[in-house]
Amino acid sequence: MEEVKLIVDSKSSLGEGPCWDEDEQCLYWVDILEEKLHIYNSKEKSNKTIQLDQAPGAVVKRSSGGLVLAMLDGFFIYDIQTQKLEKIVDPESHLPENRFNDGKCDPAGRFWAGSMRLDLKHDKAALYCLDTDLTVKKMLEPISVSNGLAWSPDFKTMYYIDTPTQQVVAYDYNMRTGEITNKKVAVTIPLEEGGPDGMTMDAEGKLWVAHWGGYKVSRWDPEKGKQIDEVRVPAKQVTSCAFGGENLNDLYITTANVGLDSKEMEQCPYSGGLFSVKMNIKGTPSYEFKG
Repeated sequence: MEEVKLIVDSKSSLGEGPCWDEDEQCLYWVDILEEKLHIYNSKEKSNKTIQLDQAPGAVVKRSSGGLVLAMLDGFFIYDIQTQKLEKIVDPESHLPENRFNDGKCDPAGRFWAGSMRLDLKHDKAALYCLDTDLTVKKMLEPISVSNGLAWSPDFKTMYYIDTPTQQVVAYDYNMRTGEITNKKVAVTIPLEEGGPDGMTMDAEGKLWVAHWGGYKVSRWDPEKGKQIDEVRVPAKQVTSCAFGGENLNDLYITTANVGLDSKEMEQCPYSGGLFSVKMNIKGTPSYEFKG
């Protein structure tokens, strides 16, 4: 493992949701609070920023073209060329105090995304699954702050984080139907190490968890519930991570600067930036939405 490098000094209030596009060799990611969509081109080492009109919680690539976003007001198709948003569905139109947070596609091409209360009240949110026929189903409730998702390399287990629980839970996952059953705790993050936020999965079946308030991303064996490695990040609020690069061995890490005082900003001036680290293991790909 090499040193963590700053890739984009975006000064994001809440950088989140990294999603790797293998065809374009670029990373899609968002700044939720500033309502921005970012596209980092790894070949040109350039970052394009698109201003949206509402908060995006997560972004995924759509295999038929464009992107799909989980936003403040539900799921939207986004055309990068015309910059037009087209609403698919808002499963929480009756809950104006909620917004969508993290999300990603499962190996079958369904888009899973969960919500949270704007005032952070617990047990007021849920996890949803947008199927490839554009229907949406509530999968889990009540949830407090819906966050990281990951699927095992054999597609038999789904991992999920509801941040205030300090846990990564595992479900038996049926790829054909999308059903999840048999919840069990896989990982517990000690409170003093920050809150578990976004996460990703490597090719060896190990989880990488971003620590909100913890200056790091940790690697876990979910079978044993043991931490086996960590990457220190020069930013306190580490929000999520995703594997990318030509060989899927670059770990991209998003961060935030919301909630930091001037002293913390002085110590970590690149808080809110996009970081990357070259790994000696490969990750699993970011799956595309097949609807």
